[in-house]
Amino acid sequence: MTYRTPHVRAPRTFRTSPGTRALVVVSAAALGATLLTACGGADSGSGSGSGSGGTITVGVGGNIFDIPMRVAEANGYFAKQGLKVKFVTLTAATDTSALQSGSVQFLNDSPTDFLSAVAKNLPETAISTDGGGNPLGLIVSTRFAKKHDLTADTPAAEVAKALAGSTGGSSSANTKAEAGLFLKEYGVDPDKVKWVSLLSAAADKTALKSNEIDWFTTSEPTPLEIQDSGDGVVVADATKVPAWSNAKIGYSILVVARNSYLSGHAATAKKFVTAVQQATAYMNAHLGSPTVQSVARKALPGVPANVIRSSLPLVDWPADGAMRTAGWNTTLAFINSLGTLPGTAKVTSDNWTDKYLP
Repeated sequence: MTYRTPHVRAPRTFRTSPGTRALVVVSAAALGATLLTACGGADSGSGSGSGSGGTITVGVGGNIFDIPMRVAEANGYFAKQGLKVKFVTLTAATDTSALQSGSVQFLNDSPTDFLSAVAKNLPETAISTDGGGNPLGLIVSTRFAKKHDLTADTPAAEVAKALAGSTGGSSSANTKAEAGLFLKEYGVDPDKVKWVSLLSAAADKTALKSNEIDWFTTSEPTPLEIQDSGDGVVVADATKVPAWSNAKIGYSILVVARNSYLSGHAATAKKFVTAVQQATAYMNAHLGSPTVQSVARKALPGVPANVIRSSLPLVDWPADGAMRTAGWNTTLAFINSLGTLPGTAKVTSDNWTDKYLP
């Protein structure tokens, strides 16, 4: 997944998979200052030692999976725990290094990025999950849709057959692999597609509009946003494609921290995941509420309100952040089916824990 998408994090804008992230340029001086203030001493239980002035810095992806963090801030859940939080948008290429350097204390991370770090024996632990599944959408250009008589209601099998011999856009290994899963599920060889490599989902969007590609796959809300503008038709999503279903994907976003930080700031970690869990529980029960919709619009500027309303239900927002062995098995099976990581992804109980959850 591209997932901080779910499994798609990239730059992390939507992505795409748990997909792509919005790029943040940080000067050397600013980064140095962040590193100096991010390291703290023993945890007093009030956020001290978390960063400058007791402020916790959290790495996010600039996409739909940030919403629980933003709700936790908007609803005052962090404040009720005595925490001050600062969000920093990172890319898939920089999020792990930012965590390991101490420039962020917590990372809202995709399972793909986390498992890559685990494979490198980096000392970090997943301490809760705040999202499941992945809101993938496959969008075709309006010209391609008309030529092949495709609509949002066209059965997935017919969509897959129409894509044989087409030109597909690819801005990440994960989303290309996810598209391949869909094609193979209906007997279409992904090698029969002409793939055009592009830098981001935004580049995919531009190429689709200019008919340089016929279609591409990424996470919502990008596909629905393109459809809303009249430049394409979403012809496949997780509700139509069994291989993309939330039940098959598992965890799509994780709260991750360095082991050394957790050992010195256990109380802060507990407060942090408590607040995030309160946010996902609120979303689970009040997804259509004005509060959630308002927070989402601020987090995803420029995305139409109707597109946000349609995108949010495509993610499983958990009532609690607890992880389970069965959930990890599902997540691992999906990620390994993509074949985008070097070797087979593995995780043990040493790599994740629920002990910080309330």
